[in-house]
Amino acid sequence: MIRKLKTGEFRIYSRHVDPKTGKRKNLGTFASREKAEQHERAIQYFKRH
Repeated sequence: MIRKLKTGEFRIYSRHVDPKTGKRKNLGTFASREKAEQHERAIQYFKRH
């Protein structure tokens, strides 16, 4: 999940809530949405391979 921050940056959060903290994990912050989407695809690829 990608969300835009007040600073204008984009942050990737995990899809599921972490049971320990009750929040979503921060998986990286990027300057552009394009870069965030690119990294999200890389995350999904490495989760499966």
